[in-house]
Amino acid sequence: MLLLIYNQYIMIGESILVHCCCGPCATASIERLISEGWNPVLYFSNDNIYPEEEFEKRYENLLIVANKYNLRVINKSYDHSSWRTWVKGLENEKEHGKRCVRCFRYNLLEAKRMADELGISHFCTTLTVSRFKNSLVIFSQGEDLEGFEKIDFKKKDGFATSCRLAKELNLYRQSYCGCEFSIIE
Repeated sequence: MLLLIYNQYIMIGESILVHCCCGPCATASIERLISEGWNPVLYFSNDNIYPEEEFEKRYENLLIVANKYNLRVINKSYDHSSWRTWVKGLENEKEHGKRCVRCFRYNLLEAKRMADELGISHFCTTLTVSRFKNSLVIFSQGEDLEGFEKIDFKKKDGFATSCRLAKELNLYRQSYCGCEFSIIE
């Protein structure tokens, strides 16, 4: 597995690996974690994103956010074919259906693997900040994974804060969740 590590950071609290889907969702999530005493380590592992140019654009915008907060970013190399294999048979599911649930599981398993590899005992995902995603469904896919923190980043005005911060930082805001199936819908 090829990993790119960007930025170094100073430990300020207990580390938490944060699966980041994009820069805008990371903004409010990071601010909340820092305010609660966590030391976020950002993990960009999103094999579901299509096409690869979109993956790169989202990563570049996450780097803008990481720079603002002086945080480390780990970028897992893009492997869309593994994700396609993972969701095989669910291609015709509607958005928010079984394919999305399976996708949440895939990303949480990837985050768990990286947290274990780095020796970080806690991890979470920024996916819960979106008003388009059901946090309880996301939690159901991670609750059996040791160290998974069920943090609903929509709470405490998370979504509105992420929109405001994304605008302030002039971040790219995508118009679809990420996979080729969500483009169609």
